[in-house]
Amino acid sequence: MADPASYRPAPGSIPTEPGVYRFSDPNGQVIYVGKAINLRNRLNSYFADPASLHFRTQTMVRTASKVEWTVVHNEVEALQLEYTWIKQYDPRFNIKYRDDKSYPWLCVTWSEEFPRVFVGRGAKRKGYRYFGPFGQAWAVRESVDLLLRVFPMRSCTNGVFRDAHASGRPCLLGHIGKCAAPCVGRVTAAEHREIAADFCAFWSGNSRGLERKLTKQMEEAAASMEYERAAVLRDARDALRQATEKSAIVLPDGTDADVFAVAADPLEVAVQIFHVRSGRVHGERGWVADRADETDLAELMEGFLFTFYADNQGSETRTGGTIPPEIIVPVAPASVDLLAELLSEQRGARVNIHVPQRGDKKTLLETVTRNAEQALILHKTKRASDLATRSEAMAELQEALGMALPPLRIEGFDISHLQGTEVVGSMVVFEDGMARKSEYRRFVIKSFEGSNDVAAMDEVLRRRFNRLLADRAEMAEAAAGSDDGPSLIDANTGAPRKFAYAPALVVVDGGLPQVNAAQQVLDDLGLADEVLLIGLAKRLEEIWIPGEDFPLILPRTSEALYLLQRVRDESHRFAITHHRNRRSKAMVESVLDAVPGLGEVRRKTLLTQFSSLKKLRAASLDDLLALPGFGPSTAQAVLDALAQEVAGEAINTATGEVTEV
Repeated sequence: MADPASYRPAPGSIPTEPGVYRFSDPNGQVIYVGKAINLRNRLNSYFADPASLHFRTQTMVRTASKVEWTVVHNEVEALQLEYTWIKQYDPRFNIKYRDDKSYPWLCVTWSEEFPRVFVGRGAKRKGYRYFGPFGQAWAVRESVDLLLRVFPMRSCTNGVFRDAHASGRPCLLGHIGKCAAPCVGRVTAAEHREIAADFCAFWSGNSRGLERKLTKQMEEAAASMEYERAAVLRDARDALRQATEKSAIVLPDGTDADVFAVAADPLEVAVQIFHVRSGRVHGERGWVADRADETDLAELMEGFLFTFYADNQGSETRTGGTIPPEIIVPVAPASVDLLAELLSEQRGARVNIHVPQRGDKKTLLETVTRNAEQALILHKTKRASDLATRSEAMAELQEALGMALPPLRIEGFDISHLQGTEVVGSMVVFEDGMARKSEYRRFVIKSFEGSNDVAAMDEVLRRRFNRLLADRAEMAEAAAGSDDGPSLIDANTGAPRKFAYAPALVVVDGGLPQVNAAQQVLDDLGLADEVLLIGLAKRLEEIWIPGEDFPLILPRTSEALYLLQRVRDESHRFAITHHRNRRSKAMVESVLDAVPGLGEVRRKTLLTQFSSLKKLRAASLDDLLALPGFGPSTAQAVLDALAQEVAGEAINTATGEVTEV
C-alpha cells in the first residue's frame, strides 16, 4: 500500500472553491469519488493523522496513489458531476445500494404501434411506460388480468401477434373479450392506443375519471337501447371498482408522493420507498447497503435521493415523469434546498422535500419505517443463518485475536440499571455463530446500589465463573467414585450442568477500563489462560484486549465484527428486558404497599396474575373478585390505590415534576 504522504498535493495548491475529487490506484482505476464545498478543507482531512480516520478511509487513502479534482461553480454542479463520475467509474469505496430483492414492473410498450402490457423485471427501456415496482408479481398479474376486461389492450408477445395477423384469427384472449384484437383489425391503431391510454391512466391514479367515463358511456348505450353494450360497460365499471378497492387510500387528499424511510445500524443501512399516486400506494421497493464510513443519515439520504431520481427509478406520475411533486423523508438531506432545486429543474415543476411532523403523512412514514426495519432484520437473519458466513466470521476472529482454535462458544455480558437502581446483568451465549437462547442467564446485583458498572460486571463474572469452577469440582468428585469418568449431568437433579461449559471468548460492552476490570476476575480465578476476554466499544466499534494500549480495529465489512456486534447487542437487549421487567414489578409492589390489609399471600397472587402496572391498571373489579381470597372490600381497596397513584402522576405532570419509582 502507498504512503498517502507520497502523493499529497503541495500546500496551497488545492483550491478553496466547490468541486469534485477522485482518488485513483496505481493502475489508474478510480476507487473513490466525492464532492466538497471547499476542496482544500475536505482533501486535507484525508491526509491527517491516519489514526483519526475511519478504517475504511484509511484503507482507501493507502490504496490510492493519486488524487485529482475539478472545480465547479456551485454545489448543484458538484452534485451532478459527482453522480456522473460515480456512474462512469463505479468506484469500489463509494456506498453501493443493492436491491434486497428483485421487484417486478408493470410495463406498457408505448413506443410500439400497438402497445402491449406485461409484467417484467430488470432495467427500463426508453419509450416504454413503467408502473411500480411492486412487492408481489402475482398480485400485479392478478390486477392486470382483472383490468383487461375493462381495458382490452394487447398483452401477447410479438410472435403471437404476428401469427394471429398472418392467419386472420385472434388468440383466446380475443375470443373471451380480454383483448380488442388489433391483430385482425377489430380496432384501429388509434383506437387501440386510446384503450392503452385509459389503462395507463388507471395505473397513474385516475380511476375516478375512468369510472365516470364508463358510467356515462353505459347510460348513453342504455338510452340508445343498446342494452348488450350497456351490460358490457356495466361489468367493466364494476371490474374497475373492484380493482380500485384493492389499493387502499393512505392519503385522502389524493397526493402524488414518494415516501422514503431508513433503518440503520453501524454496519448496514436499509432504505424503503412507497410510491403513492392519487393517495394510493402503487408500488414499493427496498435496498440494503453496507455503511462504508461514519456518514450520517442526512448525507446518506441526499446521496440516495439523487441517485434514485437521476437513474429514473421512480414510478410514473400523472404528469408522465417519475419525480412526484412531494418527497417525504425521515430526515432532511444534507443539502435539502439544493436537491429540491435540482429535482424541480428535472421535473419541470416545484418539488417539495420535507419531514412530516403530524397527520396522515407522518403515520404513513411510520409504516414505511417499520417496513425498512423489518427488511434490515430479515437481511441480518439471512446473513446470520448462513453457514459459510458464520464459518468465515469465526475464522476471522481466530486470526484477528491470535486464537489457537475458532471461538465455537462465545459469551456476552452487559449491565443495565436506572440511576443505580434495579441493577441487573445478562449473559448471552452464541455457539457456532448462532444464538443459543436456552443458555442465556440473568443476574440480579444485590451486593450494592449505585451506577458502578465496573463493580457490577465484576460481580456478574465472578458468579458465572465461580459456578463453572464449582461444577467442575463436583464433576471431578463424582468421577473419582465412578468408572464412567466425569459427567455433564447433575446426579442430584438429572439436568445438564450448563455452567460447566467454558467459553472460548468473552465479550463485554465497554472500553479498556471495563476490560481490565473483567480480566482481573479471570486472573483471580485462574482462568486467564483458558478464556480469552475482549471489550467492544460502541462509538468506533473498537475491540479492546486486556493489557493492550491501543484497540484492534476490524474492517466495517468484516464478518467477525458483525458477529461481535450481534453478541454485544443481544446481551444489551437481554439486560434491558430484564431490567424493565423488574422495574415494572417494583412499581406494582409500590402501589400495593398503599393497600391496607393486603397480606403477603394476596400480594403474591396479584403479582402472579398482573405482572406489570399496566396490566393491573386495566383490571376491573370483576377481574379482582375472580382471584382467590379477594372480597369486595379488598378488591375495591386495590382499585382505590391505583386511582390515587394515577392522580399522583397527573399532579406531577402538571407541575413539571418527574417521579421515578
